[in-house]
Amino acid sequence: MSFHGDFLHQYRLLQLLQSCSKLRSLNTTKPFHALTITIRPNPEQATFVYNNIITFYASLNQVSLAHRVFDNMPERNKVSYNSIISCYSKYGYLEEAWRTFCEMIDCGFRPNNFTLSGLLSCVSMDVGRGIMLQALAMKNGLFSSDAFVGTALLGLFERCGWLDEAFHVFKDMPNKSLITWNSMISLLGHHGFVEDCAVLFRKLVRKEGSLSKCSFEGVLSGLVCEEDLKFGRQIHGLIIKNGFDCEVLVVNSLINMYAKCSSLSQVEKLFEEVDGRDVVTWNTLISAISKSKNPVKALEVFLKMSEDGIMPNQTTFASVVNSCTSLLVPMCGEYVHGKIMKIAFETDVYLGSALVDYYAKCDKLDNAICCFREINQKNVVSWNSLILGYANKCSSASVSLLLEMLQLGFRPNEFSFSAALKSSLVLELKQIHGLTIRLGYENNEYVLTSLITSYGRNGLITDALIFVKASKIPLAVVPANSIAGIYNRSGQYFETLKFLSQLEEPDTESWNIVIAACARNGNYNEVFELFKHMRIAQMLPDNYTYASLLCVCSKVCNLALGSSLHGLLIKTNFSYFDIFVRNVLIDMYGKCGHLESAVKIFDSMTERNLITWTALISALGINGCAQEALERFNDMEFLGYRPDKVAFIAVLTACRHGALVREGMQLFGKMNNYHIEPEMDHYHCLVDLLARNGHLEEAEKVISCMPFPPDAHIWRSFLEGCKRPRNTEDHAVCIK
Repeated sequence: MSFHGDFLHQYRLLQLLQSCSKLRSLNTTKPFHALTITIRPNPEQATFVYNNIITFYASLNQVSLAHRVFDNMPERNKVSYNSIISCYSKYGYLEEAWRTFCEMIDCGFRPNNFTLSGLLSCVSMDVGRGIMLQALAMKNGLFSSDAFVGTALLGLFERCGWLDEAFHVFKDMPNKSLITWNSMISLLGHHGFVEDCAVLFRKLVRKEGSLSKCSFEGVLSGLVCEEDLKFGRQIHGLIIKNGFDCEVLVVNSLINMYAKCSSLSQVEKLFEEVDGRDVVTWNTLISAISKSKNPVKALEVFLKMSEDGIMPNQTTFASVVNSCTSLLVPMCGEYVHGKIMKIAFETDVYLGSALVDYYAKCDKLDNAICCFREINQKNVVSWNSLILGYANKCSSASVSLLLEMLQLGFRPNEFSFSAALKSSLVLELKQIHGLTIRLGYENNEYVLTSLITSYGRNGLITDALIFVKASKIPLAVVPANSIAGIYNRSGQYFETLKFLSQLEEPDTESWNIVIAACARNGNYNEVFELFKHMRIAQMLPDNYTYASLLCVCSKVCNLALGSSLHGLLIKTNFSYFDIFVRNVLIDMYGKCGHLESAVKIFDSMTERNLITWTALISALGINGCAQEALERFNDMEFLGYRPDKVAFIAVLTACRHGALVREGMQLFGKMNNYHIEPEMDHYHCLVDLLARNGHLEEAEKVISCMPFPPDAHIWRSFLEGCKRPRNTEDHAVCIK
């Protein structure tokens, strides 16, 4: 019963082969492989058995074992070569796959569509060899026989960025499978050809009738803005009609589409409805909330995800760390960092770079450098995060890091230079400028803009103009805007206008600089004329445009115009505009006397910063609500915001307008708790508060104790107080 070639053994061998095919694990494949060595299959079955073992090992990412089986085969056929070529290609071993392909031809085996499609699917396949295979397929009629080769060619040309070639291949294919259609729809979607993607999807619906999950995933991938929302809803209806609304993969694509199209309510609705949420579903929701500028809610969802027993991955933590970066609350970031360390993700370059960026922005550079050291395979992004962190604190350290990066074999990119230039002094600036020339970045638009900005910040405008004129390429819009911005900030109004008037196609920033220059020069009517011309030119105003216009409304106290701009913001989509514009709106309504609107905007804001609170306190103070201004100041402190010089001016002004002498004196003393040295404006508020409420002796003492000579405003407030009738009563105010 145990002799070689026994029929029963051969039958059992085939039965075991069938079982291994179903189970597909190393625990079954390796013993079966060992058994075939002990009990050799008969010659008629051997090639068939070994071909299957190669396929099993390939599916289990055991390339070396598959290679060993192939090498030890007594006889090979075309399927043997196709199996090992497919194995090599699947895992990116291009040279091995190509060498085996050449050997196959030398051995007299003619490649078929499986051979070529397997080779073309290799992620590291280059275009040159791909075109050779395309020609071979055309010559042997393999391109027209079925959809395998054409579909693989589509994938190759997309990976290599040869989109025109991909379009031609799809157009020329006589036979297209559903996979071919899905591949082309996905290609168009991922590369932003939304209209073409929609047209092709409609053709597929009419032609094929039956669609797959990949059909919907492909078309949804191209919908990325609010303009696409209508078509996205139509696709959603079609998904329900075709019964794919219970498929997690399709629902994830839908959630992602609604997130990109700024329909957060629909994202949350779909999330609540879907059964069997996976980590991708949670990640999509967290990312959508994080991008909608609601970092606190993103963190809440993250905690709920953990409670539901879903293990977060790198993508989850990346979104959560970004939310922590928006909040800049150390406790939150450190909690998330602890979770990352627990799962041992801190060595991941993507997450590690995000943590470096977070700690750098929290001004915790020691933590940032520790996270940087933990990263196993550092890349340019991780170096850039660290360089940028040090650039905000120590320019010499950022330059040293840039040089260290070079010495370790990393080539800096435009963002590396921009980060190092952010706060560089003259000597460091010259050093970096020389380095950009040496590495061929002197004409890079991004680097050129950073260099111009750095020269301007160091007062070297002439030097900036000299090297710009020496540039071999015409000055692009972005660097031109940078130079115009320097002129504007230094008060050179006419030079700003003259420089930007030379641009053939000014962008939104160019218009913003001109509007800001006119506002700075006091040409308020011209500001709004420019805004009209900007809209006629179909240039979309942005945050800075509206901020400049609203600041002008504040200066001229034009409530009607400010309200009109607010209405335009709402019509345009108010959610698009950032916290900066909302802060300016609060300030505008406060200065124009419409306190109710200022408070309403503040209360509606999901994200606030110190400037938001300061704007509200100022609005309350100048409109006679001194007590409420004090309450808001206390709320601000309670929430962990550290008041700065401007915040103290706002609250002292409120005390001045509300005759809150005791509170004003206490607040003035509290500045020392925050290590803030009072400036002229703070002393003016205090002297005016005391003088106008009859406390001239105390006001005089404050003036005499000032560390610098009082200005005309302080003397005027004091003299105005002297003109008032002296109040002999104590006013029940005890000033210590």
